[in-house]
Amino acid sequence: MYGFIRVAAATPQIKVADCSFNATEICSLISKASDAGVQAICFPELSLTGYTCADLFFTRRLQHDALTALEQICYHTASMPLITIAGLPLLLNGRLYNVAAIIQDGHVQGFVPKTHIPNSGEFYEKRWFVPGRTAPETTVRFMDNEVPFGTDLLFRTPYCSFGVEICEDLWAPVPPSSQLAMQGAELLFNLSASNEAIGKNTYRKQLISQQSARCHAGYVYASAGTGESTTDLVFGGSAFIAENGCLLAESERFTSGSRLLINEIDVERLTADRIRNTNFFADRQGNYRTVELDMPVLPPDASLHRIFGREPFVPRETDRQQSCNEIFSIQVAGLAKRWQHTQAKTVVIGISGGLDSTLALLVCVKTADILGYDRQRVTGITMPGFGTTGRTYRNAVDLMKALGINSREISIKEACLQHFEAIGHDPAKHDVTYENTQARERTQILMDVANQQNGLVIGTGDLSELALGWATYNGDQMSMYGVNAGIPKTLVRYLVQTAALQLDDTSKRILFDVLDTPVSPELLPADDKGNIAQKTEDLVGPYELHDFFLYYFIRFGFTPEKILFLARQAFDGIYTDEVISKWLRTFMRRFYQQQFKRSCMPDGPKVGSINLSPRGDWRMPSDACMPDIPF
Repeated sequence: MYGFIRVAAATPQIKVADCSFNATEICSLISKASDAGVQAICFPELSLTGYTCADLFFTRRLQHDALTALEQICYHTASMPLITIAGLPLLLNGRLYNVAAIIQDGHVQGFVPKTHIPNSGEFYEKRWFVPGRTAPETTVRFMDNEVPFGTDLLFRTPYCSFGVEICEDLWAPVPPSSQLAMQGAELLFNLSASNEAIGKNTYRKQLISQQSARCHAGYVYASAGTGESTTDLVFGGSAFIAENGCLLAESERFTSGSRLLINEIDVERLTADRIRNTNFFADRQGNYRTVELDMPVLPPDASLHRIFGREPFVPRETDRQQSCNEIFSIQVAGLAKRWQHTQAKTVVIGISGGLDSTLALLVCVKTADILGYDRQRVTGITMPGFGTTGRTYRNAVDLMKALGINSREISIKEACLQHFEAIGHDPAKHDVTYENTQARERTQILMDVANQQNGLVIGTGDLSELALGWATYNGDQMSMYGVNAGIPKTLVRYLVQTAALQLDDTSKRILFDVLDTPVSPELLPADDKGNIAQKTEDLVGPYELHDFFLYYFIRFGFTPEKILFLARQAFDGIYTDEVISKWLRTFMRRFYQQQFKRSCMPDGPKVGSINLSPRGDWRMPSDACMPDIPF
């Protein structure tokens, strides 16, 4: 279903060296996972015996009981299509291996031995086990079948490939999962028995997140729980599901009983990153054997455990202030370099009293401060037109005054009326000519004033407007440097808000009123009460939807159908399916039709994972055909 694979990290309640009990608990969790539609489930290291059996691993009885328990699990899963990965000790030709058994349809499909055996601190596994990479065997006879055995196994299903590593393997300088990913494994499973110590869980979490990011992979980690022996160590039952550096789910530690951690990994999302990274498959090493497996498929109407945020461009609340400050610094650094390089005396910016020009003005002021320039070298021009309201006009004038810049007011009304007369246009006809004349007149004023002052015109248009083509060609689409070009509309608000909290009370009051003002180009006359009549989101749709569409379309190349599916999950109860479908069609149509405006957009700094500059992240022909949208 749209590339999602439902996985589970399981922590069974075990009894040390009681393989029959452990198998029963594992089978119970397998049944629960199967009922929940899980396609692959991972259990902890040595989960059939318990990790803390110590010298009992030497005993023939425990070795035999572990194999009997494995048979029990095979019989239990005979009619279950999900893939089960569980750990046990395996005696093979006089050597004992710590292995993961990959089970499906009642059979063991492969044994993967642990590569790196820890032998320091509290760990002394080399007392019992030998490293898997030294094994001369390539198969194991089990339940009358020859089962592939080795660290060189890659498991392939119709929907994804996966690899397996065990605990310490992840902590090695070059984990086996790195090579497994290079061989094509999108999912990585780790059977672990990592004990608890102060600060260790944080480090463990970082390792898992970082490895999933380096490998552009999903990473499923299941560690031993509180049923293990507490003679010298305590195990908390850590479980994690990560995807490409993002932690999707985390278990609660130190709880008794068996637990399942379930979530979905988006293989299409992982593939999108891999195909962009042309070095990803460049350093494959070794000859890996492929084991073909089946895999159940999620039904198209499945309800996902995974949560999709409505604002993918907006940093998490815990990191928001730091991230916004960093973004603001990127904008300032870009403008500072351009200002110094051009040796411009001033920067010139049009101030409308709206969000975008406000953010751009704040960047200009901060840049002047960083460079040690007088703020009077920032020229802000408010240019009242036919749709300018008293609220936006006052905010524009008051903000320029509060920030101490050089402010000017130049009305565009008479110039536009003269132009209408020159081209024979009726000013009572409020069409695209009426609107764009105003936008182009404002741009002409800015360019000419910049010539007067040896200045640099600073663009205010944002990433969302570029995506939709919501700008007048050779009007507000043009500038000499666009500081907001990498900022989507949903993020602009948070940047202005963050800046407001760091300024004086007067500036803060103005900025919060700007934040409360509806987004509008103000190119049509106000209503009878003097309020904004032309609201952008009434015309092109809600920016929170368009930014959502933009993120998943550009960042991952998803189909319109998948984007619609994700939007329905994220905006459930906010917008109806009909509304989401309508604006998604609008987004796709405008994105394809308006590429010509982006093909000649001004320079501007990239600040996030998405940028539409034709010189940077996005190269697209202006006459590309839009795909069919089947909804």
